[in-house]
Amino acid sequence: MDFASANRRGDRLPALGSGPGRGARTGRWIAVLVVVAVLHWIAAQWFERNRVDLNPANHEHVPVQVALLRPERVERQPAPKPAAPAPHPPAPTRKPVARPPREQHVLSALQPAKPNEPAATPASEVAASAPPAAASATAPVNANASGAAASAAGAASAPQASQGVKFSVPPSAELDYDTFYNGVRNAPGTIHWASNGQGYEMVVSVPLPFVGPFVFSSHGGIDAFGLAPAQYSEKRGRRAEDIAIFNRSDRKIGFTRTPASLPLPDGAQDRFSVVMQLASLVRGEPDAYKPGVTRQFFVVDSDSGENWPIETIGDETIRAAQGYLQTRHFKRLPRHDGDQR
Repeated sequence: MDFASANRRGDRLPALGSGPGRGARTGRWIAVLVVVAVLHWIAAQWFERNRVDLNPANHEHVPVQVALLRPERVERQPAPKPAAPAPHPPAPTRKPVARPPREQHVLSALQPAKPNEPAATPASEVAASAPPAAASATAPVNANASGAAASAAGAASAPQASQGVKFSVPPSAELDYDTFYNGVRNAPGTIHWASNGQGYEMVVSVPLPFVGPFVFSSHGGIDAFGLAPAQYSEKRGRRAEDIAIFNRSDRKIGFTRTPASLPLPDGAQDRFSVVMQLASLVRGEPDAYKPGVTRQFFVVDSDSGENWPIETIGDETIRAAQGYLQTRHFKRLPRHDGDQR
């Protein structure tokens, strides 16, 4: 009898996986999926919007090119030379000593004078035989002549500025900036820039999560064409460092990444010194960089080199953490057919 009642109660139990509990769980899953889809759509919209801001479309208006500037010598102020010593004042002229008329001194020449040719009288004897008034009159003339000669020599040796384009290297600074990787904002990076007028050093650090920092370093001197890199290096995360060496004695560019080498042209830059080279040229002569003006640089990477045409877009006001800044916008044009970077 107990078994029969148990069977009847079992018949009234709801079946597993059915009833109102299952419907509630299904509704919750649908709500979660809808929320995830909405979040993905918002993220995709933000990503596309930022990519458009960072990489303008190809149909963006580009000013008409009005000039193509190639590497030129820069104007340099040579180091001042020490001033020439002041000329010594002329020695005072001694008055001739009166002698008795009977005492005569005869000058004997080492070689006899040629016939019909008057013997040359030494200048010292002319001055000695001149009366005191004439001697005193010739002294200022000699002093003025020596002073004029000294001033002419000083003018000839005065340093002259070499002719060329204006060039003004930016002052040393430590800079912080926002970084973007494939259009996505990353952690802030740093730029270390130092220059003493004779050489420079530049270190750019870009932090990347899970990979490690990318560090780009350039150092060298300043020559007749502006910044003159001696070595450029790239350290990408945990990879080995790649170096490009500018051998100016042999006029060759060598690489640690490849046995190939390149000829070293005048004004050659690396990927980051070109930024400060352009800034130095613009600081020297801002009016030369009007919208449409394009300057070409030969730029070296870790294993190759190519020409970079950089065009002036125009002046813009941008907003930074310190406030609004007046800036000049430049854009690298395609380096070859199909270049989209």
